[in-house]
Amino acid sequence: MKTVPRRSYLQAKIAVLVSYLVMWAQKVAILSCLLLLVSCQGKNQPANIPTVVTVARVVSGQTLEVLGLGEQPNITSQVRLIGLDAPDLRQRPWGEDAKALLEKLINDGDGGKKSLKLEFDLETKNRFGQTWAYGWKDQVFLNEQVIKQGYALFVGRSPNHKYNQRLENAQLWARLMGQGIWNPDNPMRQTPGEYRRMNK
Repeated sequence: MKTVPRRSYLQAKIAVLVSYLVMWAQKVAILSCLLLLVSCQGKNQPANIPTVVTVARVVSGQTLEVLGLGEQPNITSQVRLIGLDAPDLRQRPWGEDAKALLEKLINDGDGGKKSLKLEFDLETKNRFGQTWAYGWKDQVFLNEQVIKQGYALFVGRSPNHKYNQRLENAQLWARLMGQGIWNPDNPMRQTPGEYRRMNK
């Protein structure tokens, strides 16, 4: 009967112990990386759950001030509708018309209550601190209606692409029908972006 030298036996035990420690250290490293990734996520991103808010006022054809967004329900927050660029209010008559249309869409239905549902996409804030959202009044998609009735241009906002095809189709419809800014008798000559750059 052969005997295993004590030294070889200890080396084998140590090798097994080291392999267990390496495997445990890899698991700890993976878990640490996952925790780091989770902690780096933006804290101001609402869940992709629609939120019902009350409209305090319509600022323009693309911007609203709402109550009920965030942790303090009595403080107004600015919401910028995703995927559209409405004329500036000074860009007459289209800016005022766009604002009036959005006010009408919000006031129609549900007994004149100014509540609507906001739906969020991947990026929730723009560089001005406004919340990016899609607006729904009952079953009416506000972003789409403002474009479809010819009171705003479709502008894709990366990475928020959820309804891009729908909004682009709304713009094609408005152009074909000669609605609002696409009216051949009184077309808008400058895009809202061009107008803002020239009239700072």
